[in-house]
Order: sequence, then C-alpha cells, then structure tokens
Amino acid sequence: MIKGWPENDDSKKMLLDQISAFSAAKIAPRAKHHDETGEFPTEIVKQLSEMGLMGMMVPEEFGGAGMDTVSYAMALEEVAAACASTAVIMSVNNSLVCAPLVKFGTAEQKIKYLTPLARGEKLGCFALSEPGHGSDPAGLKLQAKKTKGGYFLKGSKNWITNGKEADFAVVFATLDASLGYKGICAFIVDTKTKGFQVSKLEDKLGITASSTAQLFFDDVFVPQDGLLGQEGQGLKVALHTLDGGRIGIASQALGIGRCALEASKKFASEREQFGAPISKLQAIQFFIADMATKLQGARLLTWAAARNKDLGLKYTKEAAMAKLAASEAAMWVATKAIQVHGGYGYTKEYVVERNFRDAKITEIYEGTSEIQRLVIAAQEFGGG
Repeated sequence: MIKGWPENDDSKKMLLDQISAFSAAKIAPRAKHHDETGEFPTEIVKQLSEMGLMGMMVPEEFGGAGMDTVSYAMALEEVAAACASTAVIMSVNNSLVCAPLVKFGTAEQKIKYLTPLARGEKLGCFALSEPGHGSDPAGLKLQAKKTKGGYFLKGSKNWITNGKEADFAVVFATLDASLGYKGICAFIVDTKTKGFQVSKLEDKLGITASSTAQLFFDDVFVPQDGLLGQEGQGLKVALHTLDGGRIGIASQALGIGRCALEASKKFASEREQFGAPISKLQAIQFFIADMATKLQGARLLTWAAARNKDLGLKYTKEAAMAKLAASEAAMWVATKAIQVHGGYGYTKEYVVERNFRDAKITEIYEGTSEIQRLVIAAQEFGGG
C-alpha cells in the first residue's frame, strides 16, 4: 500500500472508528424502520451535522470540517453500510450542493448559502435531470428568462434527491435553447420562493427514506446574486460537480456491498447444513472470496479518484471508473448475498433483501453504468 493512503493514516483510522461506532449505534438500528416507512431520518441527519459530516470538504471558515476527499469517501462508506438512504442524503449535500458552491460560488454566496449548508442548518438538492433529459443534460428545457434584477425560471425537474426537504436547490436552466450547452446557467434557488413546488414524490424500489421528487418552477424569481458562476457556464458547473458526485455514489455503493458481504459471512458461519456451517462449503467460500475481491478493487479505484481530486489532478475518468466498478460490484455482491442466504435472503427479515433493492440505484443515478463507460472511453481516446 502506498504511504499516506487510508490504511496507513492514523487520523483517518480515528475518523473511521468514530463514524463506524456512530453508524452501528445510531444509524443501523433505525435503518429498517426508515426503509419500511419511508420516513426521512431527520434526527440522524441532525447528528451527522453535529459531527461535521454534512459539509466535510467545505473550508472551516465557511462552517465545514475542512477534510479531504479520501476522508469523505471513507466516511460515506461507513454511513452507507448502515443505511443507504442516509448516505445519499449526506452525499448530495456534500458532493452536489456544497462542492459547486466551494468551486464556483462568490464570497457572498458562500456566506449566505454554503455556511448554513455545511453546518447542517439547511439541506440542499441538485436539480439537473428533466423528464426527457436524464443522461443528456445539454438538452435541458427549463427556461431562464432575464428580467430586471435577476431571472424567472419556468419548467420542471425530475428525480431530484432531497427534493422534498431541501431549503436550497442548485438548479440548471437555459437562457437560450438555440445556443445548446452555451446557453445553460446554474442558479441557487431558495425553495421557499413563490412558484417553487414539489409536484410529485416517487414511490421507489430502494433508498426509500430519501425523497426523490419532481420539482415545478412557475416563474420562480432568482435574484442576480443567485447566479452560480457565469452565464453560459452552467454545463461546466454540472459536469465538474458530477465528477465529484460519482466518488460519493461509489462510496455509497461500497457501503451497501460491504453490508451484504458482512451479513453473508455471519449467516454462513451460523447456518448449518450436512452437519457443519455452510461456510465450510467451497461454493460458499468462492462466493465470499469473489465478493470481497470485487469490493476491494472498487474501493481502491474510489480512493484513487478521491486522491487525484485532493491533489488537484484530473479525475474525470477515475471517478467514472470508480462509480462503474463500485455500483456493479454492489449489485453483484447483493445478488450473491441473497444466494448465500437461500430462501431467507428473499425475506425482509434479513438485511440483504434491502441491500439488493438499495444497490440497484447506484448503477443508475449520477450517470448510468452506460454513461460511465462512455465517459471512460472518451477519456481513453483522448476526448473530453
């Protein structure tokens, strides 16, 4: 292992121990309840905020913890191993809302929006996807019309995580659709503004305690100081943000997969067939070996992407690789975990059933596996 990487870093071990203990004591015992009821984990999110985990990579001067991306990835995996819904709430606020404000926000925007978000006093969402434009952000249709002192936004957004609970939204809209991606702008929208509506909540397969909403903008006024970055810079803001977001989703996937692996090891050690624990069967041992190997490989890819980001190096390809590998590993591991459990794994009594449902979305949101392959291929051929 390269010197300075997480396994040799005492400060990161201390952070991990703290978050692992909190996740085991506070998050995991409530995960089944939140999954079954769809109840937003308000109290847990509040406690994460008190621990500095809702603005981990935000400088301390703006209310954040001032930590690096590797620490963030490790922390998010720990939370996800206890509850995937809680992890994606944390991921969106950190990766998709705080991060673009750190990178593109003005000093005034950082004080007004970033500080309360990093402290966990407010929650954010990232509104990019639209009904006909999920994997094609350059084709978005939400209209931004310039007016005296700001802009009016009109249209809708789909599949927005934290959409129901968010206080602030990072929203992407076009000033002129004929300009293509050059007409796209990013805005910071206060969700209490007149004309902003949560028009629909999705009834989902997994991550049920995290809201996924359709948002409607009926001439929502955004003042001039709500423009994030420059006019026409919106797609750049979005793509840069998604690179970092994919490290977060990779970490979430790793946590889901690890939970399934640990549950499988425990079950195999306790379940007896033919007079001995099934962990003695070579077939089960091969499952466990492959599960552990796939997860560790994806974990190293995720840490590599995070490390590149921390060093100021390019990480678009590495983040896409991490997200692709981790999400597909999580889905594969969760599927095999059910197989290890047999019929028990198909019941809600065992956590692997939830792991299976939660894992699937990691192959879809923040860029499907197919989109990740396109990103990787473009980088390999020298594009992008």
